[in-house]
Amino acid sequence: MVYATRGLVESCLRFARESDPDPVTISLSVTPAGELPGADLPPETPVFTHFYYPDSAGSVNFVFGVDMGTPVGQTQARFVSHPNGELRVRQRDDFAERIFVAVPPWDEESVAVFDRRGEEQPLELLDVEPPEEFPE
Repeated sequence: MVYATRGLVESCLRFARESDPDPVTISLSVTPAGELPGADLPPETPVFTHFYYPDSAGSVNFVFGVDMGTPVGQTQARFVSHPNGELRVRQRDDFAERIFVAVPPWDEESVAVFDRRGEEQPLELLDVEPPEEFPE
């Protein structure tokens, strides 16, 4: 089972809707369930809660071909949109431990999660809020 906050999935879908007809790729990270008030899961269970803006450091990426906007090793999944309607992992998708794929009409029913081999994983959306983070 893959767990994610409803707010995270809704935010990713909004990016996909606004980018359509262009695809979007967003890095996703987890928070242990024990740090999420109201999460009725074992404390060590990873829950996808945060994303990194897809266009952060875009000009640097364009010049050097490196994703400078996402901290190395701090994301466990990618969200990718497929405006053409393919609800599956494609070879050109950014592979990660988990790949969230969304297709039009960009709603919760049009999202699926896959592992690295392209096998669909069950997804449960949680109505919990992630902890607030502030820059130090």
